[in-house]
Amino acid sequence: MQKATKKEIEAIKIALLERYAEAVTELNYTNAFELVIAVALSAQCTDKRVNLITPALFKAYPTPKDLANANLEEVKKMIQSCSFFNNKAMNLIEMAKRVVNVYDEEVPLDEKELVTLAGVGQKTAHVVLIEYTGANLMAVDTHVFRVSHRLGLSNDSTPIATEATLVKKFKTNLHQLHQGLVLFGRYICTAKNPKCDTECFLKEFCKSKEGFKAR
Repeated sequence: MQKATKKEIEAIKIALLERYAEAVTELNYTNAFELVIAVALSAQCTDKRVNLITPALFKAYPTPKDLANANLEEVKKMIQSCSFFNNKAMNLIEMAKRVVNVYDEEVPLDEKELVTLAGVGQKTAHVVLIEYTGANLMAVDTHVFRVSHRLGLSNDSTPIATEATLVKKFKTNLHQLHQGLVLFGRYICTAKNPKCDTECFLKEFCKSKEGFKAR
C-alpha cells in the first residue's frame, strides 16, 4: 500500500487536531482507579458496553481495598456481559491488591509502574496516561490500527510497531491524535461501510482499496 508523504502526514495531523481538539475518551470514570478498570474492561469490548457495566461495579467496589477484598464470583457476575469476563475479573482483583499492597491505594501514574498491575499492558497504560494526564503517548487499538493503514501512515503488522511508527511520524500532540484517530475510526472510517462520501474529511489522503471502492 502506498505510504503517506511528509506533506500528507502533516496535513492529516492538522486536520485531526482541528476536528478533535477537545476529544476525550468515551469511557465513564471519576478517578484514576475507575479509569484503569474501565480501560481494562474495554479490551475486545465496546466502550458502550463497558459504560453499562461500570456504574454498578464502581458502586459495589468504590476503592482499591474494596475490590481487592471482592469475591471473584461476584465480580464475574457483574461483568459477565463483557468479553473474557473470567480473566478480566481475576485481573481486576489482582490489580486492586497490588494497588493496595504496593502503591498505598493510589494508582501509579507512571508507565513502568502501571504495567506491573494485572491486566494492564502497554496499550492500557498508555490509554490511562493519555486520558488522565495528557501524556504525549500513542496507543493503538483496532480503530487506530485500521485508520493508520488506510491513510498510509503505517504498514506495520502489529499494534506495537504501528504505535512506534505513529510516534515517529507525528512526534507531538500524540494524546489528542490518539483520541482523534479512535473517534475517526469508530464513527467515520469504520471497518465495514466507511462513510467515505458523506462524512470523511480525510478521504483525499486515503490509500485504501476499501475506501476507494466505498466511494
